[in-house]
Order: sequence, then C-alpha cells, then structure tokens
Amino acid sequence: MTPLVPTPASHHGSHRGLVTLDVVDALPGRVDAIVVPTNRPGHYLKNAIECAARLDVPLVVLSSGRSSAAEAEKLARVSDVGMLAFDVSEVSGPLTPALATTALLRGTLFRHRTDIGLKRNIGLLVSRLAGWEVVAFLDDDILMPDPRDISAAAGLVCDGYAAVGLHIGGFPDNSVVCHAHRETGGDQGTFIGGGALVVSLEASSSFFPAIYNEDWFFLLNDRSLRRSAVIGNVLQRPYDPFVTARAQSEEFGDCLAEGVFALLDDDGNFDRALDVSYWRHFLGDRMSLIDSILDRIRSRGRRDDEALRMEIALRAARKHCEAIPPSLCVRYLKALALDRQTWVAHVDSVRRHVTDLRGALRWLGLSGHGMHVTS
Repeated sequence: MTPLVPTPASHHGSHRGLVTLDVVDALPGRVDAIVVPTNRPGHYLKNAIECAARLDVPLVVLSSGRSSAAEAEKLARVSDVGMLAFDVSEVSGPLTPALATTALLRGTLFRHRTDIGLKRNIGLLVSRLAGWEVVAFLDDDILMPDPRDISAAAGLVCDGYAAVGLHIGGFPDNSVVCHAHRETGGDQGTFIGGGALVVSLEASSSFFPAIYNEDWFFLLNDRSLRRSAVIGNVLQRPYDPFVTARAQSEEFGDCLAEGVFALLDDDGNFDRALDVSYWRHFLGDRMSLIDSILDRIRSRGRRDDEALRMEIALRAARKHCEAIPPSLCVRYLKALALDRQTWVAHVDSVRRHVTDLRGALRWLGLSGHGMHVTS
C-alpha cells in the first residue's frame, strides 16, 4: 500500500506480512482457560465471563488498580464460572525471577510503569502449574462478539502455531506516535497482540518483559517471530490515545519493537538488531517521523484541544526518543535473550517444588488473602 504521506523508510505502517493472514478454515480446538489482566471496575469483566461460560472454561483474573479479586469472584459466582482471581499487589512469593531486562531499565527514563507484563507472566505461570496447554489472553477492554473465534484460534494452536491473534477492530490499538501518524494522514496498521491472543504453553519458552509492546517481544524467539497467525474478530474499546505520560512510557518499547519488526519485515536479518549503528540510524529516522507528524499538525491549522494534546504528547515522545542511547537497544535485546533462559529455568524450578495446582499456589504465596477460587 502506498503511504498517504511521506515517511522515513524505516517506519513500517504494517507488520502483518509476518503472520499467516485471514485463516478461515481452522477446525475448532479446545482452550483450557482465559487469562484476564485487569485494572478497571468489575463490570469490565462481563464480556470475558460470558466467553468463559460459553466455552465452559475457567477464568484467571489478575487484578490491580480499580479492580479487585473479591468483586471478580462475586461476578463469577453469579455466572457459575470457575475462576482463580488474584489481587496482584497483595500477593508475595517467587512469582517471577530477577530479570536482566527489568534491571537494565530500573531507575532510568525508560522504566515502564504498568504491571500488564507481570500479570500476564503470573497467568503463564499459573497456567503451566495447572497443566493447561492452550490459554487465551483477553484484556478487560476487549469485546469478543463470538467466543467461537477463540476456539478457532485454539484449533490453529493445536495445528502447530505458537500463537494466534484475533483481528482487533473498533478503536485502533497503537502507540501515541502511531495514532498521531494515522490521524495526520499516514498509512498505519495494527498488529496482533496480547489483548486477544491464544498461545501454546508447550511451544513457548517466552515471557512478557516489563516494557511497552511486551506482547510483541513475547512473540519473538532469539532470531525471529514465532509461528503466528490471525483469525476471528474482537473489538477494542475507545481510550485516550494522546496522554503525555503514555507517550513517555511507550517510547523506548515502541522504538525497540518497531525497529526489530522492521528488520524482520525487510529480510529477517536479526543480526542487524545487535549492531549499534543500526539503532543510531533507526532512532534518527524515528525522530524525523515525529517531526513530520508535528509539521502536519501545524500545516492543517487545527488548534483545537485534541490537536494541542497530540502535539504535547508527541513532543514528550520525541524528547524520550532523543534520550535513548543506541547501545541500550542492543544491550536490552541481549538481556532479553538471557531472560528467556531465566524464565524457563524459573518455571521448571517451580514445577519441581509442587505436585498440584493448590500446592503450587500456596508455595507461590497465591493462597489465602488475595486469591479467590470458584469452581
């Protein structure tokens, strides 16, 4: 597709060529559970609970912020859905190992301040301990019109795909910079992600790092994208795309993910991602992209509140981009490869200490206060 406006060659408006597209003839498969990380009030769980009831599978709900495990458990009882619900801030235990990627960003401008990766990692760990083989991740702001699409995705996973995303319609799910690119006439698509993703636990040794685009990094192995596909449809609820704090928190992860996936789009040569000169060039192009978006905002003559908020958010993103040392990108990717090994060893260690799910939950500090179980 020809871009509507000129953009740096290193910015790819779509990475959809990396996945098998528009699969329509998959035989339905069995998903063992649905994992929902949530920080919103309980009514946001309604759709996930309905999906679990339709598919007759349990929910794993991981709460923080304005959500609570107790409220989730009450909703599950009303719907007669099995649930494991955790208040993430109130549990203790060896949930995740010490990760080099987290340490690398700690105390820097680039530390990602959301707990979505932690919640999804707990979901992975609990699922492995439960002996589940195929699980669906579903965000609390995603609407699932037809739960059978999860079964179709599970069928593809059982047929050898490591991960299968669902087409995300509704409000576009992009970073601040990519939203602004689209809003000002740029050609900008979306990609599969953790908001609606069915995964094979046995086929994946990966985890969700504490960084924006953590789901894109989950889909990677050390050299390429794991075998992935897209099928079915979900809808993203609207959200405010031009929050300055969001732009700041996203920028490092967005630069890193877009840079890696651009390489995979072009020739699959991941080795270039371990070259500092590549990132020096890419980050320069990223700043040029942001500058071009800012120019388009000004050229349109729009000075309403949305245009002003977009401009402020973009300037914050650019400032963070300018501060990224190219060497940090290389160091992070090398740390990520080590962390995948650390994660696998952690999961294996936990599995050796326990013989059943309830024992595992006690050993992890996930029993008693902070956990609610229905069956």
